[in-house]
Amino acid sequence: MKQLLQSLKTGTTECVDVPCPRVGPGQVLIRSRVSLISVGTERMLVEFGKANLIDKARQQPDKVRMVLDKIRTDGLLPTVEAVRNKLDQPVAMGYCNMGEVLEVGAGVSSFAPGDRVASNGKHAEVVVVPANLCTKVPAGVEDEAAVFTVVSAIALQGIRLAQPTLGECVAVVGMGLIGLVTTQLLRANGCRVLGIDFDAVKLALAREFGAQTVDLSRGEDPVAAGLGAFSRGRGVDAVIITASTQSNEPMHQAAQMCRKRARIVLVGVTGLELSRADFYEKELSFQVSCSYGPGRYDAEYEEKGHDYPVGFVRWTEQRNFEAVLDMMAAGRLDVGPLVTHRFPIGEAVQAYALLGSGEPSLGILLTYPAASEQPESELRRATMQVSATAGKALSGAPVLGLIGSGNYATAVLIPAFKAAGARLKSVASAQGVSGLHAARKFGIEVATTDADAVMGDADVNAVVITTRHDSHARFVLMALERGKHVFVEKPLCLTLAELHAIEQAHRAKLEAGKAPVVMVGFNRRFSPQVQKMKDLLGGVSGSKSFVMTVNAGAIPPAHWTQDPAVGGGRIVGEACHFIDLLRFLAGYAITDCSRNAMSAASGDTVTLQLAFADGSIGTVHYLANGSKAFPKERLEVFCAGRVLQLDNFRRLRGYGWPDFSKMNLWRQDKGQRECAAAFVRAVQAGGLAPIPFDELLEVSRVTIELAQVSRG
Repeated sequence: MKQLLQSLKTGTTECVDVPCPRVGPGQVLIRSRVSLISVGTERMLVEFGKANLIDKARQQPDKVRMVLDKIRTDGLLPTVEAVRNKLDQPVAMGYCNMGEVLEVGAGVSSFAPGDRVASNGKHAEVVVVPANLCTKVPAGVEDEAAVFTVVSAIALQGIRLAQPTLGECVAVVGMGLIGLVTTQLLRANGCRVLGIDFDAVKLALAREFGAQTVDLSRGEDPVAAGLGAFSRGRGVDAVIITASTQSNEPMHQAAQMCRKRARIVLVGVTGLELSRADFYEKELSFQVSCSYGPGRYDAEYEEKGHDYPVGFVRWTEQRNFEAVLDMMAAGRLDVGPLVTHRFPIGEAVQAYALLGSGEPSLGILLTYPAASEQPESELRRATMQVSATAGKALSGAPVLGLIGSGNYATAVLIPAFKAAGARLKSVASAQGVSGLHAARKFGIEVATTDADAVMGDADVNAVVITTRHDSHARFVLMALERGKHVFVEKPLCLTLAELHAIEQAHRAKLEAGKAPVVMVGFNRRFSPQVQKMKDLLGGVSGSKSFVMTVNAGAIPPAHWTQDPAVGGGRIVGEACHFIDLLRFLAGYAITDCSRNAMSAASGDTVTLQLAFADGSIGTVHYLANGSKAFPKERLEVFCAGRVLQLDNFRRLRGYGWPDFSKMNLWRQDKGQRECAAAFVRAVQAGGLAPIPFDELLEVSRVTIELAQVSRG
């Protein structure tokens, strides 16, 4: 299927063939009929992509501070690589879609195949969207009108925040798509509207919709108009700003034209250097509108489908979708005059060229082939050949199938496996875009959205799993059942029940004499400096004391990694790295563990205590309340009158060691490449796993038990 992608690195827009996405629980699979280019938002993305690095930095000063902190702690080269990889990720464009339901996921009862629906789907022939971000289209609303549902909901949410009442005077600054829809909805609400813009054509449309207008290109004064006859000299009751500009002037003018205790709502983007005097003297209210309405960016609502009770939240984003469609069906909202251009999806690149051409435009529609023109079976092809060759894979090298192609996979793991000489046969991703990007970038032969196809490929003898944590156990068990070697990015699993199932499956294969290599991506034990520490400690008798300090930084409680059911929480999801590291250096089994935690909603600032069979002890300080300017990881080992100190995997110093004082690296090395290479060698040679399976079970069990203490 065809989909529109844009590069943040170069600003290049391309229409490419992408594997059809798979529908998941709580989702709806939709065949697109028409989609709408949001001129303001999407033009900003294109312009950002085309900007040079300096201009990109100017547009995102908060990101610049993060980059500078990372340079200080991790070094220049790793930081440059991280930034380049982030910019290299393609962006799927679009958020206004109208189409027909092909399939619904488990748990979806409000939609059925054949339903006409509007959604925030991308510019693609097939899109998959959470059910709460879709709504049925009434029979009387044409496709080209319904595609305006999402932008109209943005306008409606701004109006709801402004709380206009019948007869009030409202100024709308910016007569783009959202501004013109806002004008119509306000008029339908019984308000008088003052439309303000530089574009005479858009202002003419606003007048057709019943607004009075101010043409800034002719030097007309919006403040004088707002304070004059339009408001009967009282000042406007509310201002809704839908413009997109870096200037502070719209906010200043909005405050000046308001009456005392009026409301200002920002729907678009403007400068926000506010004058206190403007707001203080009139006691003005100011609010920023969040997209389509309540529920936006709430994973519980959007991803998990947990609706808000209507008695407490009358207007969610989905109910806003319904409301604007009702207005269209009743003839109170007419978006037909807003359409200025139409392009078939195959010519979408020309549509985006139009955005930067200076040619006047408003509603730019992308149209898609009808079912009679393109069979559904062709459209829903989940697997596509990307590269005809296996690249530079070594003779007899493992044949890898990769499940998951997120940022860490493309930045670290896939390059590491390629450098190790593995043959990269296939890559699976849920939406298809990231998998296709990885396949094109690294010469992977096949891209797919069907993980089962990767598992069932007879050529693939080893599987690499880098998906969200809640799927790890399922994929590990599938790989074991099929007799495939498996490398899973941490954690191995989330629960003791899953761990027991993996142990039993591995034991069955072992007893049958054909146990595959199972490895978790505990890369830090493969770091050259940690290997040096292991060698030094091997020559010392007696117990050791380990102090691991992890300046992990804060992650919002709503982030998926903090969800016990999805990410397992940060102890299972990340602190497992450091439990494994101490287990490796101690060289003995963990006999006891305990934890103390600071009181916090996320429970991710903790101290973990470990005891080992030889009498050694270890402490992991996993801290979410530190500064990002401070190095992330420090390990100190005390033993036999000597000390080793490893600082952020760049500087290793020895104190009291007769033949060792330091081992510094030019760049940070956490062992990711050697970890991948060790797995490849083990699969190729048919030897022992790089990390003993019993140690993987032990570390996983201890980590899960420590996390359960925090949740208990």
